[in-house]
Amino acid sequence: MTCMSALPHPKLRVFFPPLTKSGDNPIAVFRFPRWSELTFSTDERVVVLVSSASQPHLEPTNIHSYRLTPPAQCETMRLLRHCGAGEYSLTKHLVGDEAIPPYAILSHTWGADTEEATFDDLTNGTGKDKPGYKKIQFCGEQAALDDLDYFWIDTCCINKTNKAELSQAINSMFRWYRNATRCYVYLSDVSSSPFSTNEEFNSPRSWESDLWKSKWFTRGWTLQELLAPNSVEFFSREGERLGDKNSLRCQIHEITVIPESALQGAPLSAFPVNERFSWMQPRETKLEEDKAYSLLGIFGVYVPPVYGEGTASAFRRLQEEIGKLEQCMQDLHLTNPQDDKERIENTKGGLLKDSYRWILGNADFQRWRDDWESRLLWIKGDPGKGKTMLLCGIANELMDSMAKTALLSYFFCQATDSRINNATAVLRGLLYMLVHQQPSLVSHIRKKHDHAGKALFEDANAWIALLEIFTDVLRDPSFKCTYLIIDALDECATGLPKLLEFIVQTSCVSARVKWIVSSRNWPDIEERLERAGQKVKLSLELNAASVSTAVQFYIQHKVTQLALEKGYKEKEKSAVLAHLTSNANDTFLWVALVCQNLGDIPRWKVLAKLEAFPPGLDTLYNQMMQQISSSDDADLCKRILALIAIVYRPVTLDELTYLCEPLEDMADDFDSVRQIVGLCGSFLTIRSSTVSFVHQSAKDFLCTKVVSDIFPSGMKEVHCAIFLRSLQVMSKTLRRDMYGLGALGYPTDQVDDPDPDPLAASRYSCIYWIDHLSDWNRGCSAHHRIHLQDQSPVDNFLRTKYLYWLEALSLCKSMSKGVISMAKFETLIKGRTNAAELTGLVRDARRFIMAHKGAIENSPLQCYASALAFSPTHSIVRGLFKREEPNWIIIEPVVEKNWSACLQTLESHSRSVNSVAFSPDSTRLASGSVDSTIKIWDASSGQCIRMLKGHSSSVNSVAFSPDSTRLASGSVDSTVMIWDASSGQCIRMLKGHSTSVSSVAFSPDSTRLASGSVDSTIKIWDASSGQCLQMLKGHSSSVNSVAFSPDSTRLASGSDSRVIIWDVSSGQRLQVLKYYSPSVNSVAFSPDSTRLASGSVDSTVKIWDVSSGRCLQMLKGHSRSVNSVAFSPDSKRLASGSYDNTVKIWNASSGQCFQTLKGHSRYVNSVAFSPDSTRLASGSYDNTKANSRNSSHDLHGKPPVGATSAHRAYLPPYSIHAAYVTQQSIYREQQLPDPNGICNIGSHIAIFH
Repeated sequence: MTCMSALPHPKLRVFFPPLTKSGDNPIAVFRFPRWSELTFSTDERVVVLVSSASQPHLEPTNIHSYRLTPPAQCETMRLLRHCGAGEYSLTKHLVGDEAIPPYAILSHTWGADTEEATFDDLTNGTGKDKPGYKKIQFCGEQAALDDLDYFWIDTCCINKTNKAELSQAINSMFRWYRNATRCYVYLSDVSSSPFSTNEEFNSPRSWESDLWKSKWFTRGWTLQELLAPNSVEFFSREGERLGDKNSLRCQIHEITVIPESALQGAPLSAFPVNERFSWMQPRETKLEEDKAYSLLGIFGVYVPPVYGEGTASAFRRLQEEIGKLEQCMQDLHLTNPQDDKERIENTKGGLLKDSYRWILGNADFQRWRDDWESRLLWIKGDPGKGKTMLLCGIANELMDSMAKTALLSYFFCQATDSRINNATAVLRGLLYMLVHQQPSLVSHIRKKHDHAGKALFEDANAWIALLEIFTDVLRDPSFKCTYLIIDALDECATGLPKLLEFIVQTSCVSARVKWIVSSRNWPDIEERLERAGQKVKLSLELNAASVSTAVQFYIQHKVTQLALEKGYKEKEKSAVLAHLTSNANDTFLWVALVCQNLGDIPRWKVLAKLEAFPPGLDTLYNQMMQQISSSDDADLCKRILALIAIVYRPVTLDELTYLCEPLEDMADDFDSVRQIVGLCGSFLTIRSSTVSFVHQSAKDFLCTKVVSDIFPSGMKEVHCAIFLRSLQVMSKTLRRDMYGLGALGYPTDQVDDPDPDPLAASRYSCIYWIDHLSDWNRGCSAHHRIHLQDQSPVDNFLRTKYLYWLEALSLCKSMSKGVISMAKFETLIKGRTNAAELTGLVRDARRFIMAHKGAIENSPLQCYASALAFSPTHSIVRGLFKREEPNWIIIEPVVEKNWSACLQTLESHSRSVNSVAFSPDSTRLASGSVDSTIKIWDASSGQCIRMLKGHSSSVNSVAFSPDSTRLASGSVDSTVMIWDASSGQCIRMLKGHSTSVSSVAFSPDSTRLASGSVDSTIKIWDASSGQCLQMLKGHSSSVNSVAFSPDSTRLASGSDSRVIIWDVSSGQRLQVLKYYSPSVNSVAFSPDSTRLASGSVDSTVKIWDVSSGRCLQMLKGHSRSVNSVAFSPDSKRLASGSYDNTVKIWNASSGQCFQTLKGHSRYVNSVAFSPDSTRLASGSYDNTKANSRNSSHDLHGKPPVGATSAHRAYLPPYSIHAAYVTQQSIYREQQLPDPNGICNIGSHIAIFH
């Protein structure tokens, strides 16, 4: 063990180096209250250095090692085995579930420590005279009777002197009990009189009173031993079987108050956290911390035990982990597929077993089920053939028949519901069900979620991240046989090709997973699924006889229901049965739709109406449209159908009544609205007050076969109507503090929707009104642009309701969508005639939401406080809503008059930002910091997507690969790391430099990576293998910057007083550009490879001719060292960042300074253009000032105690953080302008436009 640093107590950092190496740095550090840091070393061991007030000087014996990797990934256990003649021996460690044979496990209460046979006893062949040895004999004999060769007992199968082993065992215990074939509960305080097996359950039973009083029900560890195993059998001290967990379920429930469903194996995650805690409340443990540790498996969390920490600390750590787990599951949750399945079954009138049982005897299905080499079953068929209900039935059958240790997860795609019609949603739903059944799998999700948060599942790279998580889950050693079902692949509207590829790949490589998927007969789906090796295809058309029989069962069931509900006599019943039988064409959906219509027809009319239902879905849909067209409500029904076909997600009845103008008068009469929806010819259904299509085929029919009837003026007119109605409903319902929060700082995550909800009618409109405006205006004539002019309804809405809309977006948790919508709006408004004022307002409104998104997102009412207080004085939005500012703010902070060129400020790093780089596709921005981390940001919304940890010291340089898939970083720790830009995983660590790496750059062809170091060398690496291809020597001091030419043939490096241009192939020096300056800090090639820019300590920028080496221009303007230079991709501009705190934009041809951007309070370390040349990012050192200010509590600007609105709230004008304003205090959150009128926007990264 080596001590890395001797920091003041108790922050002492220690770590275990890898067994084969020395001197490596830790890869992660965690802090726990009352202890030193926990440091994760590269060999995945953790050191916990325990300290307390009474032990200020720690001895080596206080240092214990624990394994970082959760037990699910490194499962090891040892078992006992009967050796004959009453002898038992311990196995060696068995690694991985596949190496662990079937075993029994003992649950008991411990006697005194001296009475129990221990690990040492079994190892040394001693302890047979101890009272506890009888329990070993009992368990071994009972296991033998149950044909089990192995068994496990906690007293002797764990080497408790090995702290690492003990830690792993504590965190693995629940899983060991769950995986046991049999669990024997030995009740040492329950006696039974001899009785035969036949008399076992006869009353009265003399031992029942003893059972109620048994100590076993009062001990902490026995709680998980009761709940985890599938088979739990109870034995008296005489070894007589008293019953099992099922037969004694009622008694156990009465004794423990644990719900019977939990005793029967319901997932423990289904029970509230507080309820699970209550199960432990009356129980006791010998060691106080064990009361918390014994709950780890029940909550599915991993916590390293630290004995001596005390109960309060142990429970605090446990609750912290539970909180992280719950947050992870909440963020993962998009839909619960179990709820979707139940909804589908209820919508279709219940699952009829006779309608699906045929498949259980089908040869193709049986081949898939029985042959583990057949891992993929594709059920295909035309719309309405019952594929969904077939899969519901299969899921039920698998649940009933599969092994208790197996897992089942399913997902039902639905094209009309944006929540569940994409590939990302499928993986989220499947993972959600898997983790609920096997909580330990959540560790694979949390590895990423703990860093990325909810963005992990929602940003542009969510699919990649989820794919890697799912792959890790499938590789987990504890992952059992699993059935995965996906229904309606054809309704996966987004990402279907990559979902199919994932299914095919996993079916080929994972032997523990069996897939069932269903879809229509689509050639592209068939083409992709054909690539699967061991697959089975089951065509419903080729099984027409079986499907026909199933439909007949369904018809009989539906007709019986109708007869009872409508009072059919035998004549009507027979006629309906005959018509359905002869016209169904083996289509469940057709039968369901006809029966739905018959339910609305009086009995005495049914015979006359039967012929109105022709065979075939399209024919039936046509008939339904004809009925709608001939009805008195034809126009209204068609308007509703058109609206439901156009909206971006299913709308609620509240939303429908306001979006569809004729329904507005029925806002308080949902019964009437339901009736009108019912007039829409069975095209629509209402579930949980949400209106959607009864089936995707219904929407397809309306949008393709009868599009002229539904959209007589085109779809754009429907978008227009929705947009206008959205403006009206928002103007009518939006107001300040709609939820009555009161406090300006009331956090969004604590807001509960009130009942009635003031946003119920306008929620859809708030989120999607700009999308409908955009879809309507795209390519429309000038006549239709009247709504995008000055003094138009849009203009009026923004001037009177904009802040109320932002509040609503925050309450709807859709601020990010608002940022994207305003960007879309600004693009839409450009170039409009008679819209100068509206254009200015939209531009200002976009800057407003971008500047204050974070504050409003966290506290909705901050749009009236900090957002107004810290906007420029000439901001249009600020002027329009001046009345909304808190009247108790008398002295306001000094701010600029106008928005600066800074478009966005990204804050999150804790120390200086050294380097920034845009991804080549302009969607992401990377930043490297002195805080040793790299962050990847969404360039549009400013949201932090990933935080990459791996370097042990300052990150000096970051660079994206030209294909945007990888990111390279160079650090003071002398390493270069290559990361997967999507997942954030470190792909490769490159070692070779002897000291700090200053700069990294990918070659434009992505094959090579260059790094420059303080060791005066440049290394060129193979970007794929990590092999060092060349080492270039020529500089006499630190190489500060490297850059490849766009044609990949040359490399430039800046160092001492010169720039060297190298031939990449040979490593020869082509040019040496002498610089009369102590050091060149930055070099950059022009996109056409003809020029090279360099920035120097002498405060100048020089532009060189690459061929001749001649200095073309010297750009002067900075007053201090130039740290970074960058050409714009269009070659027209050159940016430079300097120690003088400014960024300058130069004309790359003339050398004229276009603009000086004054947005940072300290040194500008790095500048980077976006590949589309529209944005410039800069990274700065200015957070040093922020940190010192941020730590000063007296700068919060708190008014006097008991202050009223008459008191002043004052924020010092030199403060550089924008504030969360409440009547009690002002909390700094974002950068403020400095008192000199220079926009002090920059925290760590500023994006200019």
